[in-house]
Amino acid sequence: MKFEEGLRKLEDIVNTLDEGRVPLDDALRLFKEGMGLTKELSKTLDDIERKVEILAKKDDGTIEKKPFLQEDL
Repeated sequence: MKFEEGLRKLEDIVNTLDEGRVPLDDALRLFKEGMGLTKELSKTLDDIERKVEILAKKDDGTIEKKPFLQEDL
């Protein structure tokens, strides 16, 4: 499943649960499915973050590659 599809599905689950109109058994099933999607999407983001590199220009004008860290944001 593509990341965007998983995210849309998770959003749908959250919206359905927020409405509060589903029976308890269905809500529990949706909750479990949402937790699984959350775990899968989080792993995908972690994998992507490890692959992303940024190019940084050093003071001497040369370019170096370094890993992307969230602290860089």
